[in-house]
Amino acid sequence: MADSEHPRVILNNFLSMEECKELELIHKSCSTVGYRPNVFSTTLFHLIATNSSHFIMPFVPIRERLKEKLEDFLIATMSFWTSGASIGWHSDDNRPYLKQRDFTAVCYLNSYEKDFKGGLFNFQDGEPKNFAPLAGDVVMYTADSLNIHSVDEVTDGERLTLTIWFSRDSSHDEDAKLISALSKNLPHRSDNVSHSCLPLPASSNMYWFSLNQAPLEESGFDICWARLHVLGYNVYCSQEMSSFSDFSELLTEPLQLARGDELFYQEFVNILHALQVVQFFHCKASEYQTSKVDIEAGKVMSLSHSQLEKISRLKSFFVKDGRLAERVFHSVTNGVNEHHAFDWANFSAAVTAWGDYISKLHKEILVSLPYWRTQQSIFSAFHLAGFEI
Repeated sequence: MADSEHPRVILNNFLSMEECKELELIHKSCSTVGYRPNVFSTTLFHLIATNSSHFIMPFVPIRERLKEKLEDFLIATMSFWTSGASIGWHSDDNRPYLKQRDFTAVCYLNSYEKDFKGGLFNFQDGEPKNFAPLAGDVVMYTADSLNIHSVDEVTDGERLTLTIWFSRDSSHDEDAKLISALSKNLPHRSDNVSHSCLPLPASSNMYWFSLNQAPLEESGFDICWARLHVLGYNVYCSQEMSSFSDFSELLTEPLQLARGDELFYQEFVNILHALQVVQFFHCKASEYQTSKVDIEAGKVMSLSHSQLEKISRLKSFFVKDGRLAERVFHSVTNGVNEHHAFDWANFSAAVTAWGDYISKLHKEILVSLPYWRTQQSIFSAFHLAGFEI
C-alpha cells in the first residue's frame, strides 16, 4: 500500500493465466465498439442482452476475491484498448453521475511489451507513479482526486483489462439489476443447452468500427468479421445479398467458415456463434491436438469459383479496410500469422468442446440463480447447492 495521501496497491499475479485467458476469450468474442475512440468494451448487461449470460460465471470468483480486499458494492466492465487509444489526467469519479465510485480495481489480462506497447497507467502524484503490468496483475486505488491518473497511448497490440468500480452506496449495487435481467432473459432449461445458449447479435452499428466515425458505407469494418479475418477465416453465407435491403442482416443469418479454398461443413447460426467458437479454439488450441486423426469425409469441401467470388464480395462490404483491421487486432507477439499451424480436425474437436464448455457454465448459472435471488447478491453458490464443477 502506498502512503495514506494516495491510497493505492498493486497486487502481482492476482489472477491466474487460466483466468486471464478465459476473460480474454469472452471479451474477444462478445465485445462491441466502446465509448471512446479505439476502445472496445464488454459489460455484464451486454452479455445478458446477447443471450450469453453463462459467460458471467467466470467473473464471479474474481469478483469475490476482490471484494475481500474492498467490502463494498461494485460495477464491472471489460475494456480492450487498441493502437491509438489513450486518456488524459482524470479521476474515476470526475462526473456528477460517477460520484458513486469510491474505489477502482484494474485487472490486467495481458502483458506490457509482450502483448501491447505503450498504454502505461500513470498516477499524477504519490508512489508508485506507474508500473509495467503482467497478465494477472491488479492495481487498486481510491476513485477520487487523491489518485488522478492517465493512460499513455497504445502504440501496438491489444491492451486488455477488466475494470471494477466499488461503491459504498448500496443504491448503486448492480447485483439486483443483474439478477432481475438474468431472471427475465436466462433460458431456464438445462437440456439442449447448445441451442438455448446460442448468442444473439446486438444492433449492427454496435459492431462497426471506423476511424473518425465514418459512415458504414465509406470505411471501416464489422469487428466480428474482422476478428475472424485476422485469424485467417472467411465467412460464407448461402443466401444472396440481394435478398436483404440491409446487408448487415446477413450476419444474423446462418453461415459457414472457410480458409483458403476450403469450406467447413458446419453451419453456425450467426456470426457471433462462429466468432465464439473460433476464439475458444484459438484460446485452447493446444488442448485439441487431434491432427493425427483424419477429419471425416464431407466435413471440409472445396470452394467453387462462384463461392469464392461471393466470399470476396461479402468481405469487401464487411471489411472495407483490411489493413486497418489487421492493425487494430494485431498481436505484438504473434502478428497476424498466429494461425500458421491450423488443422480442421483440431477445429472440429474444439467445436464439440465449446458446446461442452457453455453447457457447464449454463448449468452453473442455473444452479446459482435461485440463491442469488434469495440473497439479491451474486456469489459462488456451488457449496450451498452441493454442485460439483
